[in-house]
Amino acid sequence: MSMTGTGLISSINSLSVPAGAMGYWWLGQGSAVIKLGGQIVWLDPYLDPDLDARGTSRRLMEPPVAPEEVTNATVVLLTHDHRDHIDPVSLPGIAAASPSAQIIAPNPHLKRVNDLIGQSDRNIFVKAGQRVQIGGLEIIPVPAAHERLDEDSALGHPYLGYVLKIDGLTVYCAGDTVIYDGLVETLQEFAIDIAMLPINGRDYFRNQANIAGNMDFREAAELASHCRFDTVIPVHWGMFALNTVPPGSIVSYAAAREYEFHIHVPALARPWLYRAPH
Repeated sequence: MSMTGTGLISSINSLSVPAGAMGYWWLGQGSAVIKLGGQIVWLDPYLDPDLDARGTSRRLMEPPVAPEEVTNATVVLLTHDHRDHIDPVSLPGIAAASPSAQIIAPNPHLKRVNDLIGQSDRNIFVKAGQRVQIGGLEIIPVPAAHERLDEDSALGHPYLGYVLKIDGLTVYCAGDTVIYDGLVETLQEFAIDIAMLPINGRDYFRNQANIAGNMDFREAAELASHCRFDTVIPVHWGMFALNTVPPGSIVSYAAAREYEFHIHVPALARPWLYRAPH
C-alpha cells in the first residue's frame, strides 16, 4: 500500500538500507526519494497540488506528502527550472521543514533558488563535472539535453543529471534529457548500477504546446543496453494527460529484444529496496 503524509516520512526514516543498497520511493513524474549511505535525497520534489483558476489540478496523481511534512531531507537535488522539477511551492516548504538539508542545483539557477528559499551556505550551485561530497556520498553532475544541449559559457548547463556514488553503488538520475553525442561514453565510464530514465518522449504537437521532451522508452532501453546498466526505473510518466506513455512500453520493448537489464516500474510512494548485484 502507498504511504502518504507523515506515514510516508516514517516509512522512509524506518527503512534499513545496508551498504551497497538503495531505498527508493517514487513521488510521480521525475520526483523521488532516494535513501543510501545514511543520506535521504529528495530528487526534484514536485508536491504542489498545482490547481488552475477553477480549482482543478493539472496533475493525474495527487502529491503523496505536503512540503511542510518533509522533515527528513539531508539533500535536495534539483535538475532544472521547470515547475515539476524546481517547484516554487515545494522547495520553500521543504527547505523550512528540513533546515539542515543541502540544496544542490545547476549554476544558472542560482538566483531562482536563492529567491525561493533565501541565500545560504547550504545552497550549492554546480556545473557539469563539479563533484560534491556530502558525508560519504559523492554527487557528480552530468549535462542533460532537454531536447537541446544548452550551455552558457560562463554559467554552465541549465539542465543537469546526477551520478551518485557511495559504498560501491552507482546511481544515475538522468533528469529531463534526450540522448546526445557523448552521453553514452560518459555514462559507460561510471559503471552505473541503477538508472532513473525518462520515457515520455517528444513530438511535434507537444513542441507546439511548449512542452519540451525527453528520450522515449525505446531510447531509454537502448541507452541501458549500451551502458550495461543493471536496473532501470522508468520515470516521467503518469502525471500530465498530454505528456505520458504507458510505463509497460519499455518492459515490452526490452523483453522483445532479450535485453539483460532489469526494470522496476515504480508504484506511487511505495518503498522499494535495491541491492547492487556486486
